[in-house]
Amino acid sequence: MRRMPFRLLGRLTAAAVAALVLTGLLTPAADPPGTGSAVPAAASESTATIFYYTKTKNWSAYRLHYAPDGGSWTAVPGVAMEAACTDWVKRTVSLGSASGLAATFNNGSGVWDNNAGNNYGLGTGTITVKDGVVAHSDPCADSGTEPGEAHTASVYYSTATVGWTTTNLHYQPAGGAWTTVPGVGMEPACTGWVKKSVDLGTAASMLATFNNGNGVWDNNGGSNYTVPDGLSTVKGGKVTTRAEDPCEAAAPDTQAPSAPTKVAAGADGVSVVLTWEPSTDDRGVTKYQVTRTGGTKGTVVTDIGSTVFSDTGLEAKTAYSYTVKAVDAAGNVSAASAAATATTGEKPTAPASGKPLGTDPRKDPIYFVLTARFNDGDTTNNRGGSQHTKSGNAANDDPMFRGDFKGLVGKLDYIKGLGMSAIWITPVVLNRSDYDYHGYHGYDFYEVDSRLESAGASYQDLIDAAHAKGMKIYQDVVYNHSSRWGAKGLFTPKVYGVRDAQWSWYYDEKNEGFEYDGLTVETKSGKSYYNGDLWSTAEPSGNTCVNWGTPTGATSPEGYRIYNCQWPNPTSGMFPKAYYHKCWIGNWEGEDSRSCWLHEDLADFNTESTPVQNYLIGAYDKYIDMGVDGFRVDTAVHIPRTTWNRRFLPAIQERVTQQFGAEAAKNFFVFGEVAAFVNDKWNRGSVNHSAQFYTWKERKEYSADDEKAALEMYDYEQQQGTGSQPTSTNAFLNGNAYHTPDHSRFSGMNVIDMRMHMNFGDAGNAYSNGKDSDDSYNDATYNVVYVDSHDYGPNKSSERYAGGTDAWAENMSLMWTFRGIPTLYYGSEIEFQAGKKIDCGPSCPLATTGRAYYGAHLTGDVKASGFGTVESATGAVADTLAKPLVKHVQRLNQIRRAVPALQMGQYSTEGISGSMAYKRRYTDAASGTDSFALVTVTGSATYTGIPNGTYKDAVTGDPRVVTGGTLAVPAPGKGNLRVYVLDLGGRNAAPGKIGTAGPYLK
Repeated sequence: MRRMPFRLLGRLTAAAVAALVLTGLLTPAADPPGTGSAVPAAASESTATIFYYTKTKNWSAYRLHYAPDGGSWTAVPGVAMEAACTDWVKRTVSLGSASGLAATFNNGSGVWDNNAGNNYGLGTGTITVKDGVVAHSDPCADSGTEPGEAHTASVYYSTATVGWTTTNLHYQPAGGAWTTVPGVGMEPACTGWVKKSVDLGTAASMLATFNNGNGVWDNNGGSNYTVPDGLSTVKGGKVTTRAEDPCEAAAPDTQAPSAPTKVAAGADGVSVVLTWEPSTDDRGVTKYQVTRTGGTKGTVVTDIGSTVFSDTGLEAKTAYSYTVKAVDAAGNVSAASAAATATTGEKPTAPASGKPLGTDPRKDPIYFVLTARFNDGDTTNNRGGSQHTKSGNAANDDPMFRGDFKGLVGKLDYIKGLGMSAIWITPVVLNRSDYDYHGYHGYDFYEVDSRLESAGASYQDLIDAAHAKGMKIYQDVVYNHSSRWGAKGLFTPKVYGVRDAQWSWYYDEKNEGFEYDGLTVETKSGKSYYNGDLWSTAEPSGNTCVNWGTPTGATSPEGYRIYNCQWPNPTSGMFPKAYYHKCWIGNWEGEDSRSCWLHEDLADFNTESTPVQNYLIGAYDKYIDMGVDGFRVDTAVHIPRTTWNRRFLPAIQERVTQQFGAEAAKNFFVFGEVAAFVNDKWNRGSVNHSAQFYTWKERKEYSADDEKAALEMYDYEQQQGTGSQPTSTNAFLNGNAYHTPDHSRFSGMNVIDMRMHMNFGDAGNAYSNGKDSDDSYNDATYNVVYVDSHDYGPNKSSERYAGGTDAWAENMSLMWTFRGIPTLYYGSEIEFQAGKKIDCGPSCPLATTGRAYYGAHLTGDVKASGFGTVESATGAVADTLAKPLVKHVQRLNQIRRAVPALQMGQYSTEGISGSMAYKRRYTDAASGTDSFALVTVTGSATYTGIPNGTYKDAVTGDPRVVTGGTLAVPAPGKGNLRVYVLDLGGRNAAPGKIGTAGPYLK
């Protein structure tokens, strides 16, 4: 029989091989009619054992691609060959009635030996193929089992149950020595399997153990595995000798994968979420095909790589049917499918301009950006300020005001693609200082800083754009202080701005009628009027500054003479007591911390003064009316709790209620910065300066005068001490049961979890310290939790966190599953500027600090298809999204969004062993939600006294049936975690595996 040749040109990639399979180019053509020799009928089935010589190839794998005479070719790349003896592999095939076969060989990855394009013509019996020569012999016949022979063991190890990404074989040939720990690396074989061929020399067997190279071992319960020569499999603690190649069933085109199971569909408004369990076999499933029917939009087919599918933008009150099929690497689709149906509800009203989203803030992980340093959408509003050259920013072409709202709007999909649904932005009010890009030097609290806005990208545009994507905006607000140049509309001081030969560089040219806006540059001086409209060479009318305009006797670092009243400060007499305090802080944990200046650039408001209160309440009402979703309160500890509880917090609630209703007011999220840089529960024993103190209402009546009330409260609470402060069970489960929290004594202010922040040098320390404080917050499930920020890293470090990728992953796994709201400082998802000094003012370039410009990592296009999922990305942003911690935080967000207990649940460690292990539950009768989850981070855990039933791990999909109230979970490894969710059926069914395994969640 003449066989039609085909030729493979050079080395083909796996993708090219797949393409050729689909077009039939790798399958030799059948004989033309009338040209082949007659095939005699066979009386019985014949076989061929083909031995292939390996020494000149040195491939890591060998495949036989063949066609019996008159039959079809195997699917590319063919069947795997097994180790035979030294330098040889073999495969026995059944030929049926055929008297021969055509054959080619390949490495499974696109490198072929096809006899120079002619294929090999082979018969039956024992056949060898060596360096292009075919012969009938058994090259291993003389090796048998005689002493002194060379033996080879081919071991396949199942990784399906251990979830390792790296597997090592540590072995000892009988009578020989063990390999050096951790052993030799095993190679990928097929989905769920790795393999390694070992030369045993004269030994007929070996002892073997397996490990992940990072200290996690499978040593058969301490007994080791005994593996003979030949092909063996090790799976679930069992050795199968003389086994069939486990990857044969996984050969892409030999058999279609099985269908996924247990598809569940739930509708919420005009969206449907599908979840299902993976296919039950190991046939190389790489994705799932979801088909939707219903409505007027016709059938939509989508391929996805996870077991969760969100279908959005559907018609209201419409039934939709879905089928899910599995697809393997070769494109084979399961014959059967799993189906589910869901009916959508009312179509939600599109977010109105100037209206908060109004949902529970605990559902929304927070991404914190310094707007001016995040992404530049409009270069025309960039400003370097008076320190542009001195700071070194000019040399880097990096003005301090660089990022803006336009740049932020343009990258909302990046943030959404991370899975973050709330954005905390730095203050937006018009700032005024020499170095004010961060927003904390407020000057006009009623005006948005024009260095942040652009045509078509106002602050209102940003709020509306975020809301349209289902994302919240939390505005950083400052009630404690203004810039040292005062607050426009309340009080601005006149300074002695001498413009002699020494100081003309600093003071802007006087321009009558000029109104500072931060953006306008006067053409005459080329400056931006940081102070030109405030200085006077003649003593101003009504001046209160002591020794106005006279030399102080001191000089600047440059040697310039300094004058009294040249710069505002609290003790100069420049600021009236009705608006500002008139002292410097002496004790940061003392009473004067609420009534004195923090820094010369931060003029301390007299917040117990009615004019100041009215000024600030009126200013922040404006931003509430624009529809922001919450306030992050800067320097909250420097205002007495009585003032917060009497004035500012009620004013916020009243305004939100008035504009948007009681439910919106309930979910308007206020979280304060109560800076406490110590590791104890109460800040150096001072209850008045501890974060949890601000979450409570007052316990007694004080003077009607706010200033007196502040002193009375301070003295009373200090005398009561830490042991007499109120406590709460709002964060804790009652056994395994959720209970309705009691917020009747809640002040209206939640807080940043400073204690966890301070201890995040190690996740275990952060966890144990956090738990220790939770009974002293009104409700710790609302705590904002972060590792580092624009101010400090853990342990009051002045550098951005640099604990390493594994530690970052572990910190994130804890933050995303423990109580509280996970928060990420911009760039931490790629360890941006790790170890760099967070802030050094104008004494060094911003590019060298933790506040460096991030936009270079965001260039290109990105489109998010959902929270934690990216539909497309190009350019640098695509590279950014490929980083390991990005993948980690994306999947953490997918899991957290799918498990209500992780968002809003109370927690308990009762009956649980494990270093970072806890159970969480959230129950809401109104919505019918009941979610119960068992979590362990990094280490192993045992849970006792838990409800019986089926639990499914959201990370691996592993199902566990609990019948005796106990569940033991092995250690998942550093940065990894397990989230076993109790399957309660219906809308509370356990989702199973969520998302795709990544570098840490696996």
